[in-house]
Amino acid sequence: MGRKFGRDWIFRHVSLDLETGQVYVVTGPNGSGKSTLLQIVAGNLPLTEGKIVYKVDGREISGDDVFRYVSLAAPYMEMMEEMTLAEAVDFHRRFKHFRNSLAASDFITQTGLEAARHKFVRNFSSGMKTRLKLGLACHSDTPILLLDEPTSNLDATGIAWYQRLLSETIAGRLVVLCSNQPYEYESFSRILRIENGRLLS
Repeated sequence: MGRKFGRDWIFRHVSLDLETGQVYVVTGPNGSGKSTLLQIVAGNLPLTEGKIVYKVDGREISGDDVFRYVSLAAPYMEMMEEMTLAEAVDFHRRFKHFRNSLAASDFITQTGLEAARHKFVRNFSSGMKTRLKLGLACHSDTPILLLDEPTSNLDATGIAWYQRLLSETIAGRLVVLCSNQPYEYESFSRILRIENGRLLS
């Protein structure tokens, strides 16, 4: 598969077979196409050439339904800023349930945002928004979890929280993590590198 912007190929002739129960880490220089690849896997960007086939329990999923099976957290994601935290969580749960029937109040506690329950998301700090994005993605009951630079804007306490959150929510899922920060993926061994338009393993 391949993707280009204008006349320039971001990557080309990439072939991937991603399996449930595995964590894949994608690294590479800035501008190499890591985020683009993740957005394509999420179904948010079309390919210029090639095809992606999604299967759940051996059954092929149509492209229009992929969003039901995918959770994504990324710095460039827009938030529901006109809502309070409690409203944003309730809105999210209309479309994607939480794993293990996690209650909304417990979710807010686990993200460490209890004091901001009735605060508008537009007034959150960048670190608070990152916690909310990661919490919603990791706790959503989806078989595919995609994370792009997950600890952007997090301090040391937030990074430790992220590491615990990920370890507690990856079981039985396909996880793709784009990062150049070793502490974000040091416990995982399936490393893929994008460089010069090619995916290297």
